[in-house]
Amino acid sequence: MGIVSARTDPTSPQGADALAPLMAPLVDLKGVKENEARLIAKAAGGSRVLDLLLHLPERYMIRRRIVRPSEAPAEGEVLVAVTVGSHKAGRSAQGRPYVRLRCEAGGEPLTAFLMNWQKAWAEKALPVGAHRWFAGALKEEHGEWVVVNPQVSVREDGIPLIQPVWPLSGALTLPQVSRAMGAALALLPEMPEWQDAPLLRREKWPGFAPALRAIQAPEADPGEAPRRRLAYDELLSGQVALGLVRRRSRERPGRSLAGDGALRARALAAFRHQPTEAQRQAIAEIDADLAAPHRMLRLLQGDVGSGKTLVAVMAMLRAAEAGTQAALMAPTELLARQHLRTFQSLCDAAGVPVALLTGNVKGKERKRVLAGLADGSIPLALGTHALFQEGVAFRDLGLAVVDEQHRFGVAQRLMLAEKGDAVDMLVMTATPIPRTLLLTQWGEMAVSRLAGKPPGRQPITTRVVSQDRLPEVVARLGEAIAREERAYWVVRAITGSERDDSVAAEDRFAELSARFPGQVGLAHGLQDIAVREAALADFAAGRTKILVATTVVEVGVDVPEATIMLIEQAERFGLAALHQLRGRVGRGSRPSSCLLVHSPGLTEGERRRLLVLRDSEDGFEIAEEDLRARGGGDALGARQAGLPGARLLDPREDAEEYGRLVHIAHDDAEVLLQRDPELTSPRGQAARLLLAIFGHDMSMAPLDAG
Repeated sequence: MGIVSARTDPTSPQGADALAPLMAPLVDLKGVKENEARLIAKAAGGSRVLDLLLHLPERYMIRRRIVRPSEAPAEGEVLVAVTVGSHKAGRSAQGRPYVRLRCEAGGEPLTAFLMNWQKAWAEKALPVGAHRWFAGALKEEHGEWVVVNPQVSVREDGIPLIQPVWPLSGALTLPQVSRAMGAALALLPEMPEWQDAPLLRREKWPGFAPALRAIQAPEADPGEAPRRRLAYDELLSGQVALGLVRRRSRERPGRSLAGDGALRARALAAFRHQPTEAQRQAIAEIDADLAAPHRMLRLLQGDVGSGKTLVAVMAMLRAAEAGTQAALMAPTELLARQHLRTFQSLCDAAGVPVALLTGNVKGKERKRVLAGLADGSIPLALGTHALFQEGVAFRDLGLAVVDEQHRFGVAQRLMLAEKGDAVDMLVMTATPIPRTLLLTQWGEMAVSRLAGKPPGRQPITTRVVSQDRLPEVVARLGEAIAREERAYWVVRAITGSERDDSVAAEDRFAELSARFPGQVGLAHGLQDIAVREAALADFAAGRTKILVATTVVEVGVDVPEATIMLIEQAERFGLAALHQLRGRVGRGSRPSSCLLVHSPGLTEGERRRLLVLRDSEDGFEIAEEDLRARGGGDALGARQAGLPGARLLDPREDAEEYGRLVHIAHDDAEVLLQRDPELTSPRGQAARLLLAIFGHDMSMAPLDAG
C-alpha cells in the first residue's frame, strides 16, 4: 500500500473540502497583492496558504496599553490613543525627508517622527484633529516624549497588544504578513483529530486549528503547548509515512537466497583475520533476511574502520552462491574503486568475477561489463549511479548494496533495486547514527550495528592546535617523514578566492613541495580521475610521504602506513566529516595522531565542537553533537540539511524535547498502523490529512507504483 492523498481519496469525506483552501496560492488571499505574495512565499518557504500558516513567529512583541506618554515603560512598545495637532516637514542629517507630527495623548504632548514621509501624505492620512492609535517605543528626549515611525491605526483593535514577529525577507513588513495571516486564518477549517486522545489530554495540547490561531493571532501569551502540538504533528506525519514505506517493503514478495557457504569460506580464508563478533552478528542477521521469503531492507551502520566492507562482501557472495547477481553502488568513483581493490582480493580467492561500472568506464571495457551483467557471467558489480542508468541490464539481480546511504535519496536507492525482480537491499553508512535520527531518517529499515573496531586498530591521539603554531607543526612533520611515516594534510578549498579565505590545496601543496621536494602529492575533486588515482597510489606505495587533499579522502582511502591526519581550518568542517577524516589513520601497527589546526579567534561554539572530537573517539557520541549542531536532512524529501520534522521545533534549541517527541511519535505511528494499516478508521482518515498537510503524500507518490 502507498500513501493516499486525502485530496484525491474518495473515501475521505473531509479530504478535498478541508484541504482545498489551504493548498490555494497566496495570491488568492483577500487583500494580498502579487508582489506581496512573492515576498511572503520567499519568507515562508512556499507559495501556498498552508506555507504561510506554518510560518511560525520567532518571537512576540508585547505591547502595553497606556493613556499618557509618562506611563510608558523604559523598554518595550506601547499602544496609545492620540489626537493629531500639527505637521512640519524636515530633513535628517543624512538628507532623508521626515514629518514631525505634534500630537496630544491623555493631556500630555507627544511628538511622532515619520521618516521618509512627505508632508502632503501625512496631512491626508493624519489630518489635524484626527483620532488615531499609535504603537511603538516611546522615549523621553530633552524633556519631551518622542516616538519614531509608529504603527498607526484608526481603530484600537487594528493593532494587537500581542504582535507576532515573523521572519521576514527583502522588503516584506510585519503589517503585510499580519494582514495576509488574518486572511489565511479566516480560511482555516476545523480538522478531524488525528492525534491520540489520551496523548492530547496528557500533554494539554489544543487541536490543530486552535493551535495555529493561538500562535499566529494570539489574544494572550500562547505558551509552549500550541507550538509543541504542531511540532508533534510534523513528527508524527514523518513517522506514519516511514511506517507505511516499511510495511509496504516488508509485505512485497521476495525470494529466498541460500547458498552452501563455499564461496564465502574461500574468501574468508584469504582475509587472514577472523571476523569480529559484531561482524558475525551482522552477517547472521543479513543471512536470515536473505533466506526469508520477503524482501530485505536493512541498514548496516558502523563507525569508521568497523569492517562494513567485509560484511558487504559476505552478503554479495551469498547472492552469488544462490545463483543470482549482486551490485554495490557508491556515491563516488573514488570510493567504488577502493571497494574494487578490497573485493578483488577476496573474490579472486573465491573464484568469483567482479567488475566496475562508472561513468569513466568506456569503450571495450564498458561493452564487456554490460555484456557480462546481461548474460550473468559477471555475478558481482561495483559502481556509481551508472549502475542504474538506462541501458544497464542484469540477468538476475538478487541483492543491491548502497554505500554511504546518506548521499542517496529513497528514489535513487529504489532505482537500483528496480534493475531486478524482488531485489533484496542492504544500505550502509559509516556515519554513526544516534537513535533519534534512526527513528526519523532510517525508520523504514531494520538495523544492524557494528560496534567497536576490528583487532589491531590503533588508538588515535587528537590535538587541537592554533594556526599560529603552523611552523612548529611543519617542523615536527619533517621529523615524522624522516622516520618513514606518512601524513594527510586536508584543507577545504581547491584554489584560492578573493571571496573566501579558506586555505587552498594548490597553495598548500606548492608551499610543502618547496619544503619537502618530491615527497608531496595532491588530490582533489577537480582532477582527472587518473591523476587523482595516481596521487593516491604514490602515497599508498610510499613514493610520496605527504598527501595534500580535500575531503576526497574522507571515505574509501585505506593506507595503513599513514599515521598523521592534519586538518587545517578544522573549525569549518562538520564533526562527522572530521571524525571520518580522522578514521583514515590508525589503520596500521604504529600509533597515530590527528591535528585539528584551527584559525585564530575561535568562537566558543567552534571550540566546544573541536573539543568534543579531541576528547572522544566514540563516533556515536560525536554524531549526537553533530546532529544537534547541523541536522541530518529529510529522508522522505529532497531536503539535505536540518532535521526531519524540525521545521516547527528546532532541536538545536531544545534537543531533549525534540528527542522525546520523536520517540513518542515513533511509538504512536506503530500503534496506529498496527490497528489500522489501511488508514480507513476515523483517526486513519484524519491521518491522511496530516500526511497531505506536511507533504508526505506527495513525496512518497513515486513509490506507490512499486
